[in-house]
Amino acid sequence: MSSKQIRVLVFGAHPDDCDIKAGGVAVLYSQHGHSVKFVSVTNGDAGHHEIGGGPLAKRRETEAQAAAEIIGIDYELLDNHDGELMPSLENRYQIIRSIREFQPNLIMTHRPNDYHPDHRYTSMLVQDAAYMVTVPNICPLTPHLDKNPVIVYLSDNFKKPYPFSPDVVVGIDAVVEKKIDMLHCHTSQFYEWLPYNNGTLNSVPDGGVNRREWLAGRLRNRFSNIADQYRHRLIELYGEQIGNNIQYAEAFESCEYGSSLTPENIPTLFPFFH
Repeated sequence: MSSKQIRVLVFGAHPDDCDIKAGGVAVLYSQHGHSVKFVSVTNGDAGHHEIGGGPLAKRRETEAQAAAEIIGIDYELLDNHDGELMPSLENRYQIIRSIREFQPNLIMTHRPNDYHPDHRYTSMLVQDAAYMVTVPNICPLTPHLDKNPVIVYLSDNFKKPYPFSPDVVVGIDAVVEKKIDMLHCHTSQFYEWLPYNNGTLNSVPDGGVNRREWLAGRLRNRFSNIADQYRHRLIELYGEQIGNNIQYAEAFESCEYGSSLTPENIPTLFPFFH
């Protein structure tokens, strides 16, 4: 299996969620010739303080495609309203079809405990689709999968009812600038909406170069915190010498709803530890 192309499908609730949590590994997979697809389960049409609806959805689609082009992956935005996602049967079928059509070996998504209802329900939809993707009589017009893919959770800092506990931590030092380039494409979020929402809009500089430098400083701190927090796991996976020297990382936790993530298949699904 190690010689085969790995197919990785990442479900985020909004355009930019996949990039934030898995942009680094997406670059690594792409550079190694594997196939990656990002799916935003909503179209992002509410995430702004000045524009919304169709014009914002179109803008966020453009931003997502620009980010995808940087590393050569597919990026799909599903036509569900931002802030209104529900774990309905209709939406479950949408996720089942997306999984079957892409035929992933590995799926990544949010954990089910999260501050944002769209994040929680994205996680629930993926979990509810997990076994059903193998059942022929569910969504029968889309051929079922023979095997349930492995599912992992994207990292977060929420502690209740239980904290994030990674099974895999991947160093992204070699590709961190590419990841920042991807996030830099999401202008409506990182330079407008999110600063407005957290009261720091006045600190956003003008000009693309200055803005990217400003954003990079904040993002590098975030990615280095992940590496420091899960240093022990980096050392277990990479060995002491490499693991101790990794500056930036992304982390993933096994979900029990998919096929099992095991010590035997981790090096195959995450071929970055040689």
